[in-house]
Amino acid sequence: MVDFIHQVDNSWTLFLDRDGVINRRIFGGYVTKTADFEFLPDVLPSLNIFARRFGRICVVTNQQGVGKGLMSENQVNTLHQFMIEQVRQSGGRIDKVYYCPDLATEPNNCRKPNIHMANLAKADFPEINFSKSIMVGDSLSDLEFGRNAGMHVIYVKHDPEIKKNPFEGSISGLSELADWLLQDRKY
Repeated sequence: MVDFIHQVDNSWTLFLDRDGVINRRIFGGYVTKTADFEFLPDVLPSLNIFARRFGRICVVTNQQGVGKGLMSENQVNTLHQFMIEQVRQSGGRIDKVYYCPDLATEPNNCRKPNIHMANLAKADFPEINFSKSIMVGDSLSDLEFGRNAGMHVIYVKHDPEIKKNPFEGSISGLSELADWLLQDRKY
């Protein structure tokens, strides 16, 4: 458990990466349609717990498949609407999804670790305070994004694990973060 977890209340914001954190990542490919979108185990019940604890829940995701022409922005938006609806039906909440369609090779792109998506979230929800925000991600760019914005950072461990330590805690999945919140305060 991380030291700051006892401070989390509805004035806090949770930022989540998508692929590898919420849904199963397709290695060497992209999730381009709802048939390919598979929630990771215990994600939906975890999002239900997060909805009761966090004031805002935002997803921030790099989607360069759009920039590569492998999917359209309309396909990405349809996929995100599907994800949001599944979460809502399970009692959870995602307030908004932010994605960057830029290629990693484009100069001045909006991809994480650039904090462009965090700034968009703050513009949409002015009450967001990055020092009272948690970024949960499974890649170095996710973790650096959180750090660059001044957030607390939690790493979802995968193989191969990130050896660098730009995070405050590590979890095997979102259910572990949900367990930390439940251990800290009863609902």
